[in-house]
Amino acid sequence: MNNQTKTNHTQDREIAALRERIRELETMEAKRNRIEESLRESEERYREILHNVQEAYYEVDLNGNFTFFNTPAMINLGYSAEEMKGMNFRTFTDSENAKKVLKAYNRIFLTGDPLTRLEWELLTKEGIRYPVESSASLIRSKAGDPVGFRGMVRDVTDRKQTQEALQESEERYRGILEEMNEAYYEINLKGNFTFFNESMCKTLGYSQIELTGMNNRDYTSKKSALKATLRFKEVYQTGIPGSLMDYEVIRKDGQRRILETSILPMKKSTGEITGFRGVARDVTDRIKADRERRKLEERLRQADKMESIGTLAGGIAHDFNNLLMGIQGYASLALMNLDPIDPNYERLKRIEQQVQSGSDLTKQLLGFARGGRYEVKPSDMNDILEKTASMFGRTRKEITMDRKYANDLWSAEVDRGQMEQMLLNLYVNAWQAMPGGGEITVETHNVVLEDRQAFPYNMNPGRYVMISVTDTGEGIDEKIKDKIFDPFFTTKKFGRGAGLGLAMVYGIIKGHGGMINVDTSPGQGTTFNIYLPASQQAVVQEIAAPAKIVGGTETILVVDDEGMVLKVCGELLESIGYRVLTVESGQEALDVYMEHGKEIDLVILDMIMPGMSGAETFDRLRGMNPDIRVLLSSGYSMNSEAKHIMDQGCNGFLQKPFLLERLSGKVRELLD
Repeated sequence: MNNQTKTNHTQDREIAALRERIRELETMEAKRNRIEESLRESEERYREILHNVQEAYYEVDLNGNFTFFNTPAMINLGYSAEEMKGMNFRTFTDSENAKKVLKAYNRIFLTGDPLTRLEWELLTKEGIRYPVESSASLIRSKAGDPVGFRGMVRDVTDRKQTQEALQESEERYRGILEEMNEAYYEINLKGNFTFFNESMCKTLGYSQIELTGMNNRDYTSKKSALKATLRFKEVYQTGIPGSLMDYEVIRKDGQRRILETSILPMKKSTGEITGFRGVARDVTDRIKADRERRKLEERLRQADKMESIGTLAGGIAHDFNNLLMGIQGYASLALMNLDPIDPNYERLKRIEQQVQSGSDLTKQLLGFARGGRYEVKPSDMNDILEKTASMFGRTRKEITMDRKYANDLWSAEVDRGQMEQMLLNLYVNAWQAMPGGGEITVETHNVVLEDRQAFPYNMNPGRYVMISVTDTGEGIDEKIKDKIFDPFFTTKKFGRGAGLGLAMVYGIIKGHGGMINVDTSPGQGTTFNIYLPASQQAVVQEIAAPAKIVGGTETILVVDDEGMVLKVCGELLESIGYRVLTVESGQEALDVYMEHGKEIDLVILDMIMPGMSGAETFDRLRGMNPDIRVLLSSGYSMNSEAKHIMDQGCNGFLQKPFLLERLSGKVRELLD
């Protein structure tokens, strides 16, 4: 092969190699073009995504100047793309927020760690401020050097408003819970406190730290804890809200209080019950007030019952006294004409004794009926107490009578006889409570009752004379304490007592406008406290009436609707020398007085009469003669009608049945 041929072969190989290289270059160019196209498409796609997302995307250089941003960034800030290009981030925030952002960028630059959440505020082109939350990370060159920052910015205005609304709502309701008087609580299923307000702390007397996590067993008795457990269990099982009434808790200071609480189940979104919440109210004072109200209502019902029974007893006593008056009168008339040695004389005397026993019984009935006041005078209760205590002490040697009298004791307007009977009944009651002997202490005091003390007894506040009778006896069981003043109630064996003693005491005290209460307990003795209205009047000394029969010749008009009483009273007066006119009604009395008024020296007037009453008859007689002398007589004794007559100037009162000695002495007293 010649040289020319070799040269040609060499050239062909070089040309082929060149062509191959050209083909490789063309292939690489095509591939590069495809890659570039793919990159352009990818860039377009991601650019499209960035411009269509709601969050604002940004890129800034190390000085904080925008190098790239998406459409939401422009929209949020209110600038155009031309205005924002190269703009520094300080343009759309204030200095304080700019410092916060710079501090975050410096930390990213120094550590290389991205920032996931930064809260700050932006300013729009119009100057509107709104909160944002942004993320940020470094942008590095191919060599790995930091060249800027990129990140996302989210408008959190709605979220902030929602959070603020929730916070305001929480603060508002928390404020309500803290200011409300009722105690609010939340507990878990074990009964431990998980949340409560200040009122709960005050209710239980514990601090917030002490009460946190405390279980209900720590501030209740075992009985109350069991009661609460059963009620909460019921709410848990049914899921129906409930309540817990009369729940007794024990405060930190040991004081026991009564609560009422609502119980509502707390549930997850799945419906699972996780605990309970409710509102508790301290109802201790209300319950006490309700109990006091019930006691007061019971006391008023008792008073009404006693009033009704008293009215019945008074009516019975009145009629019985009229019957006794007839027996007594005719016995007295028969005795006047008998020689003491006559066999019937002693029998008649025994009849008088039986009449007196019957009269004593009716006095008890009348005392209970509050009708025993018929000779009311301003009296010294110390004097009455001393007289009765001395007399009782002499007859009961096994009893020691201790006296403690107040100096300068106020006077009280009372019927001495009724007061003496009342006190003797209390002494007898005390003596019976001390079968082996003991001590009775009587005391007096001047006291002033306030409204709260007087109101439950339907009395007026003011000055009262207080009398206390205390024994060292067996005391009274709480079960029967409220019954001791009931008529015919007795703890004695059958035939040993009628049960009228304390009923009469009660009636006499109430009849005098006073009150009586008892302080007692088994084995600790008993104290009866009596309160009588004090009087402004000076004490009137008692004058003993003559015990002998004294007659006269004056003319007496007797007025009584009971025919037998009228007849026997007329005969009694005539038997001792008086001229007697008798009538059976008030109208007849007026007619007779109109005709014989100048002759009549005294009128004995019955109080209870049909038609024209004794009070009206008295008023009309006084209208005819203001100086007329009238002796009021009744089997019922001093009630409100009789008191009216006495207050109008009636000269005296005589209770049926009466002995001739008593009648003659009273008549003579008024005539003289």
